[in-house]
Amino acid sequence: MKHRIVILGAGYAGASAAGRLARRLHADDVDVTLVNAEPDFVERVRMHQVATGQDLRHRPLRDLLAGTGATLRVARVTAVDVDRRTVALTGADGADELGYDTLVYALGSSLDDCGVPGVAEHAYDVASRPGALRLRERLGDLAPGRRVVVVGGGLTGIETASEIAEARGDLDVALAVRGGLGDWLSPAGRRHLRAAFGRLGVTVHEHADVERVGAGEVVTDTGTRIPSDVTVWTAGFTVHPTAAATALQVSERGRIVVDGSMRSVSHPDVYAVGDAALAHGPLSTPLRMSCASGIPMAWQAADSIVARLTGGKLPNMPLGYVHQCISLGRNDALIQLVTADDRAKPAAPGGRLAARYKELVCAGAAFVVAHPLTYPARRRRVVRQGAPLIPAG
Repeated sequence: MKHRIVILGAGYAGASAAGRLARRLHADDVDVTLVNAEPDFVERVRMHQVATGQDLRHRPLRDLLAGTGATLRVARVTAVDVDRRTVALTGADGADELGYDTLVYALGSSLDDCGVPGVAEHAYDVASRPGALRLRERLGDLAPGRRVVVVGGGLTGIETASEIAEARGDLDVALAVRGGLGDWLSPAGRRHLRAAFGRLGVTVHEHADVERVGAGEVVTDTGTRIPSDVTVWTAGFTVHPTAAATALQVSERGRIVVDGSMRSVSHPDVYAVGDAALAHGPLSTPLRMSCASGIPMAWQAADSIVARLTGGKLPNMPLGYVHQCISLGRNDALIQLVTADDRAKPAAPGGRLAARYKELVCAGAAFVVAHPLTYPARRRRVVRQGAPLIPAG
């Protein structure tokens, strides 16, 4: 009987894991099934571009999996039973149940309204393709001179405010930041960011903790009212709630706690990758929710599963960071160099060359999803009687 591997979610992490597993294990020994709510792979890091009217390349998941032997199921995950090893699905054909022997949980994250009143009713987002398309339509209807307020000073907020300001120079764009603008960047990085916002005409409201979003304004904790015809919420992301409803050990925020091989610390037949997992990098610091974390986590999980099924050697790939790439429109970007545990180094080059580099990084992320093995590898056979596992050296 074949070993059943089910991957939930086809973002950067889930799609990478599925492709890598299917290419490294022999099709006679395993069934690899990728479950996703949409039939296409979505470049989530480019949703701010979609919101401003740019069209992205269509990437059907079936094309990405073609020739691998993996199967795509277009369906939504409604529940996971880790004791029975089953996943409840609902799709075009109705409700269904899928059994597994090994599960890779990669359902990712979505918009977090942080409990702020009015976000659900009045704010737009770029956390998903439907959200970005909804914002795109609203921006298209917006007359010159109208006000757009982006709430959230992280990478998503900065990129969204920059993209809108560049694409629609006739709008009054503002960014509301809880702390200081780019306060995690190096001094050089902060200088470049402020200069870019000055050039783009983005107004920055620093130390503005938004407490309420209204139909035509956002209100901060000091009572300041910032007029807004369109409010874009980028202040946080939350993980899919399914994991927290299971017997899996999860963090306070619902992320699955995993070891260095991305294996659940409570259920050894479950692996978690991407935003859904609480994994640690150098100095035991948690990996942040990002594409830069998700793809290496997927490789680690896939290679660990292959090793455990085939009696091979567990991978020992360190998970860390090199830089943070922040687009500032199509013609400018900031490349903040960081330590392996994500602390800013002094160097932070920016400008047109940095924008080209950022584009290469985004294109490269999509490329490795479609090509999760960058080297020739034979498909390995599953060891039926559990050969001894070779530990990492």
